[in-house]
Amino acid sequence: MNEQIPIRRLVPGDCVTISEAFAEQGWDKPSGQFQNYLAEQTEGKREVFVAEIDREFAGYVTLLWLSKYPPFLEKNIPEVCDLNVLIKFRNRGTGSALLEVAERIASKQTTTIGIGVGLTDDYGDAQRLYVNRGYIPDGRGVSQNGTPLEYGDKVTVDDDLNLYFIKTLTRP
Repeated sequence: MNEQIPIRRLVPGDCVTISEAFAEQGWDKPSGQFQNYLAEQTEGKREVFVAEIDREFAGYVTLLWLSKYPPFLEKNIPEVCDLNVLIKFRNRGTGSALLEVAERIASKQTTTIGIGVGLTDDYGDAQRLYVNRGYIPDGRGVSQNGTPLEYGDKVTVDDDLNLYFIKTLTRP
């Protein structure tokens, strides 16, 4: 799917491989998560793409056709979810290549795609990547667990605190 970085759909044998690769860098991503993704891909609810570099797992992205973020769901905007690239494969175009495939697949059915990103410095590379690829804030401010926050709300800063972005796609 990408001439520089091979990208393909998730297959059953990937679930353990992906989980183990993230465990090696200290991240908890259980194989059951990827088995659930595979089931949702089979049901047509989610697309899951895997990148490899030198025949080694490098990263993945999922495209959720019915977002759990209410403003996207109301407008039938599919959401790029759970984009992750192994640390050793970052800054090589892997994340951009994965997004390119997800955007191309989404563009066959819609002209808008969405994505949420965390607010801590752990997400700094992702924040810059999305902006550089043409994503803009959806204008609803910060959300936690998909619920837009209001002035004065008290929150815990964690992976569930997000800013959502949208991008206009060109139809093929």
